[in-house]
Amino acid sequence: MTLEELQRIKQWHVDHKADHPLEYHLWDAVLTFWLMGWVGWFPTYLFDQWWGAPLCCVGMLFPSLYVTWRGSEHRRHKLRCDRLDLRRS
Repeated sequence: MTLEELQRIKQWHVDHKADHPLEYHLWDAVLTFWLMGWVGWFPTYLFDQWWGAPLCCVGMLFPSLYVTWRGSEHRRHKLRCDRLDLRRS
């Protein structure tokens, strides 16, 4: 997932915050896990705590996993996801 895609989804959430407050905060949590995944590599390496490496990998992949999951639920008509560009997938 590119930074442009992350920005596009974040902008949608900002624009629709009043209509979808839960999704707004959920996306902030997704971005928090993503940032923790990237930042967590340094302490994992520095303190030789390699058990944290898989958590960092999951954190870095979390936005892509979340968007993929939401897209599949949208296609199955379980959730509505207006912000996803499903023409490309």
